[in-house]
Amino acid sequence: MKFFLDTANLDELQAGAAMGIVDGVTTNPSLVAKEGKDFKTLVGQICEIIPGPVSAEVVSTDCEGMVKEARELVKIADNIIIKLPTIPEGVKALKICVEEGMKVNCTLIFQPLQALIVAKAGATYCSPFLGRLDDIGHDGMGLIEEIRLIYDNYGFKTEILAASLRHPLHVVQAAKAGADIGTMPFKVFGQMLNHPLTDIGLERFLADFKKLQS
Repeated sequence: MKFFLDTANLDELQAGAAMGIVDGVTTNPSLVAKEGKDFKTLVGQICEIIPGPVSAEVVSTDCEGMVKEARELVKIADNIIIKLPTIPEGVKALKICVEEGMKVNCTLIFQPLQALIVAKAGATYCSPFLGRLDDIGHDGMGLIEEIRLIYDNYGFKTEILAASLRHPLHVVQAAKAGADIGTMPFKVFGQMLNHPLTDIGLERFLADFKKLQS
């Protein structure tokens, strides 16, 4: 499974890039607003730090506005992925963007029919929001399994980008369910290597080595 960072913070992205296992980035208007910087400038800086796919989201809610924004966003860098909301106007915009050679990430997916529709329309990625489903008592991981089955049944090339991952267990579960990508906050990314037995083991190794030096 590929790892994407769900952030617009440059320090977090540089730290993630140093690990050598970050494959891409997802952003949204809320994440960008937190940084208090010019949107296009910030997205351009992100694209320089992470050479993989960088999702930049439109803010229009009508097809014409979305396509207009998309045409401007793809000028920022070659690795820009247009992020569209999975609504009727978004699907119309998706069709046009795909015809113009853009790669598109369809976001805010909460049920398998939405995932089926965007795959039929040629989306590069579909982003089911798992944590938000869990929040209202639904089975987020079950959604991944349903989408995986549908995509495999019909040979769709659209990649499943598991979003709204709240903790390391979500990452494991998404991987087991067949997600192609997991996008996560930097906090979750940093937690994935943590294990108390690793810390205890290292501490003991170092203590034993120190005894040899005394």
